[in-house]
Amino acid sequence: MITKMGRIAAGVGLLATLCVSGQAAADPDLPLTGAVPPPAVALPVLDLVLDGDSFSLRDAFAILDGRPVSARLAADAQANMIKTRAGALAALNNQRVYGWNQALGPLKDRPLSPEQAEQFQRNILRSHAAGVGEPLPDNVVRLAMILKANQMARGTVGVRPEVPQRLLAMVNAGVVPRMPQIGSLGTGDLQPQAAAGLAALGEDAPVRYKGEEGPASEMLPRAGLPRDFTFQAGEALPIISGSTVLAATLLDAVQRATVLADQAEGAFALFMEATRAERGSLDARTHKERHIPEEKKVAARLRAMVAGSGWMTEEGRKRLDPANYHPRIQDAVSVRAAPHIMAGLRHVLADARRTLVREANSSTSNPLIFKRDRGPGYEFVMGGNWDGSVMGHLADTLNAEITDVGVLSQELSGRLLSPRWSYDLPANLAGGTVGLNSGMVQVQTVAAALIPEMQARATPAGTLSRPVKDGQEDHNTMAMASVRHLHENLDRLEMVLSVQYLMAAQGIDLISPKMSGLPLGAVTRTLLAEIRRYIAPLGEDRYLTPDVERAIWLVRNRHLRPSITAGSLLQGAAAPTRQGR
Repeated sequence: MITKMGRIAAGVGLLATLCVSGQAAADPDLPLTGAVPPPAVALPVLDLVLDGDSFSLRDAFAILDGRPVSARLAADAQANMIKTRAGALAALNNQRVYGWNQALGPLKDRPLSPEQAEQFQRNILRSHAAGVGEPLPDNVVRLAMILKANQMARGTVGVRPEVPQRLLAMVNAGVVPRMPQIGSLGTGDLQPQAAAGLAALGEDAPVRYKGEEGPASEMLPRAGLPRDFTFQAGEALPIISGSTVLAATLLDAVQRATVLADQAEGAFALFMEATRAERGSLDARTHKERHIPEEKKVAARLRAMVAGSGWMTEEGRKRLDPANYHPRIQDAVSVRAAPHIMAGLRHVLADARRTLVREANSSTSNPLIFKRDRGPGYEFVMGGNWDGSVMGHLADTLNAEITDVGVLSQELSGRLLSPRWSYDLPANLAGGTVGLNSGMVQVQTVAAALIPEMQARATPAGTLSRPVKDGQEDHNTMAMASVRHLHENLDRLEMVLSVQYLMAAQGIDLISPKMSGLPLGAVTRTLLAEIRRYIAPLGEDRYLTPDVERAIWLVRNRHLRPSITAGSLLQGAAAPTRQGR
């Protein structure tokens, strides 16, 4: 999985490289001398008060976007945690409890003495911090730590307030533990969260601080934090139990997929302009009859994007060959059914958002501590409330949907190469003399090459359980594998959509002389202009890798995310759906 920081850094470096190529359209604000755009304005601090019940998607996405954070526990949550902790310690006098006075996993039946409690906490984290592979992106780690603190604030896991406060102090100071991606089976995020726990203890687990990596024992004092911290009885297990790393990684995927869903709609609208598609497939009455809310919204946004288009009219369709024109009855399935296909992705995204809000504000550890229903005091309840099955299967389903959108995009790009399928666009989208120039045929194969990789990575990892730990954990959701595959395919979808944008823009520019006097739609002309700020139309054949990479940079950095206002939606709704018929 490519980290978010890696993707952004690669994009900036790519832009610097491409700016010297001379292949892109000149942008007065972007000198072709290797310079990069000026840094973004500093983001305002996100002030979070965690109570275990009110963490929102808006909070999560702000953290993923790099907002600096000032997070603390609500006073009521601290008081509740103190009461629960006291009740838990009292209950240990009469109850044998997993991870408190009993060992873990296959060793669960072995008792621990009170004198062993503190060393056991450290040993838990050391033995479980065995993950490998590329670390998770910094902002995902920050989010995972905040989610863990928020869940602890519910007062059901028996830790002192000092434990989540230690995690939040690290986040607030900018200290980010390095969490390896490989090792978690979706049966709790044991390995990555153990790495964070070791860092919180002040051991030599690696962390990042101000762009530099080093052991926590050295970096915590540099950040103004005490080096050492001690977990008391029962406090290490809640660090590793639960699926907060999985939730944070899936939240990152949901945010990325939402942005790409927007851009997939923009790429489709530009395709419709290039092929002068029938507007009837967007008719609101058709989509209302299907009773799928997401489908109605996709169609409404598409109508807004092409509102006012003169290209998608009978007059526009006649322009390329007036003498031989015959009215078009209907477009191919990939064009007509696109609002429904893309609505599938929106539907799963909505389901994932609901699930993740619940997850962020739930108790996902084992055991949990509750007041007794009858009589005074508290009791421990042991169960499997940490399992990541629901999130894992959502990740698999979301992966299937974004793969289907990738397949659709690749099919639409392929249509643009064929004069018959594109309704008389020049073959291969070649500029200049067709034949002497081969055009964009190999650009399209970039997308085609990625589709089998997407399809292979869309196989549901959630169906591939393996028993481990002497049969104690005999069903594992493999949810982290599901989310890693999802992120890999989101990287691929960025490239596939970039190809569609590049080719649709080329198709529009190739026939624009014949479309003189006919405007593009309200949003599609803006998308085309943004592409042409960075990439010149293809005339005579040229070295095309810089063009493709620059298109990827535009998608990856959200330059081609359509802006749809309430006013444009109304304009799209008012636009006629059958012109000249």
